[in-house]
Amino acid sequence: MQSSNSIDLRKKRRWGESLIQASLFLAGAFSILTTVGIVYELGKEAMNFFSQVSVWEFLTGTQWNPQIEQFGIWALLNATLMTTIIAMLVALPIGLSIALYLSEYATHKARQTLKPILEVLAGIPTVVYGLGFKS
Repeated sequence: MQSSNSIDLRKKRRWGESLIQASLFLAGAFSILTTVGIVYELGKEAMNFFSQVSVWEFLTGTQWNPQIEQFGIWALLNATLMTTIIAMLVALPIGLSIALYLSEYATHKARQTLKPILEVLAGIPTVVYGLGFKS
């Protein structure tokens, strides 16, 4: 039951919304095309690599030394797992202790001070911390 003076907004052209909708569509299409391009390039390079190195040698080799054409993945996997385990052994107790302190023992003022600081520190990539310790 509309009065004769009311405007039906469904029929009115909204240029601002159309512009926003078009720009969001373009941003989404660009991100999809970028992802497809990355997958294509990685796939192309992987096919080039595996045309020279057998998959079996890659998966079962224990040495990674490209200068003498040894491409075993186990050395890299071992180093990655060791780094991950050491990082978890350090991060889990510290992180859980801080979380427990903030949720159960900290005063309201301490929580208001420490929580934003920890959130900022958590947002910084760990590579940046590593560069800071290097110099």
